[in-house]
Amino acid sequence: DHPSFGAAVIARVLEHEGLKVAIVPQPNWKDDKRDFKKLGKPNLFFAVTAGNMDSMVNHYTANKRLRSNDAYTPDGRKGARPDYASIVYCNILKELFPDTPIVLGGVEASLRRLTHYDYWSNQLKPGILAEAPADILLYGMSEKSIIQLVKLMQKNVPLSKINNIPQTAYLTKEISFLSEKENKIKLYSFEDCLQSKKKFAQNFKHIEQESNMVQGKILYQKTKNNWIVVNPAFSPEKDGVIDQWYDLPYTRLPHPKYWKKGTIPAYEMIKFSVNMHRGCFGGCSFCTISAHQGKFVVNRSETSIIKEIEEITKSVDFKGYISDLGGPSANMYKMKGINLKECKPCKRPSCIHPNICHNLDVSHDALLNIYQKSRNIKGVKKTFIGSGIRYDLVLAQAPKKAYNYMKELMLHHVSGKLKVAPEHTSDKVLHLMRKPNFDSFKKLQLFLIALIEKKILMNC
Repeated sequence: DHPSFGAAVIARVLEHEGLKVAIVPQPNWKDDKRDFKKLGKPNLFFAVTAGNMDSMVNHYTANKRLRSNDAYTPDGRKGARPDYASIVYCNILKELFPDTPIVLGGVEASLRRLTHYDYWSNQLKPGILAEAPADILLYGMSEKSIIQLVKLMQKNVPLSKINNIPQTAYLTKEISFLSEKENKIKLYSFEDCLQSKKKFAQNFKHIEQESNMVQGKILYQKTKNNWIVVNPAFSPEKDGVIDQWYDLPYTRLPHPKYWKKGTIPAYEMIKFSVNMHRGCFGGCSFCTISAHQGKFVVNRSETSIIKEIEEITKSVDFKGYISDLGGPSANMYKMKGINLKECKPCKRPSCIHPNICHNLDVSHDALLNIYQKSRNIKGVKKTFIGSGIRYDLVLAQAPKKAYNYMKELMLHHVSGKLKVAPEHTSDKVLHLMRKPNFDSFKKLQLFLIALIEKKILMNC
């Protein structure tokens, strides 16, 4: 029950809306399915997620070998979830409760909402709704989507009639109603993609662009005898709006099912961490953050962040160390377009590659202010930055400001060694990855050397 975990956030949001919520974690799908039946039929719907991590990434290495542990299970035990968990869970629920709606969400479903390449089977697969019998899919950070959905369902609007909620996808046989909508893009069908890699690539370009627009278009794609329709995401929230979800009464404890069953590695890693913002405008070609959270950074307020740290200090087992004060990229807090009108029509997948946009505010001042305040909170010994630092953004500032940020970071917020990810040493490869060239890494080294020579970092 931690605000870094999607199922916990959605459960608390629904509870805040006046609903009663039950969570069944890692249900046993192998036996008589009693875990799926133990709470009976819900009043509104079953909500399904494969968990915080894609089940296939969780189970297999990049060489497609079975991993020996699972960080989300007590003592790291493997085998607590099936492969393609979203599909398996939905099929079991539809078999047991054929008339009960299923709402599908989570990162596994979000990234499979349309035709996609499945690395594990080395083939193209249709949008997940063609295999998982869910009635609607909520992609990305879906607090607003599920609130709107609940309010409509409480008015007895059937799910088959709910097709206008942003950040949702659904399967339908009839799309004549889309003719009235101007902002839509018809993608090549799943069958077309099977025949042509080029058509699949053209689809992907549309999907990536529309995922990262201030106001995207409806995407729709024929899959066998049905159509998958994906509504555009909500426009980026103003700063502080997401406070309402982070300020809910999380216990920051594992589900009662896991009590006295061993240490959960993923929980131990994040239990004293604080998320400052969502989204990432890096647009790295190997990363899916923008497809899930979007490229526009959505910020919590300083008040909300400090309040959460103060709450953490009251924990019985808190030893004074905040493990991470960050986000998808640790130092993108409060960064956005200087003139937001310029951002509206922009189709660039990255605001910082191949060069940093002239309209991007790269100031670290608001971030530095929180760093300094966080380490002066009573009960806090150290506030570490465990999330990745985009050092190209640090170096994009005036030299004095970059120097001040690195000084604060190195003196007060690094646990052991500062870890950065140059990703590669070849500029050609880095360009394909949408990462800065290797000269940026060398420039960072010079900043650190300067700090050492000024005897600021005596122990480096």
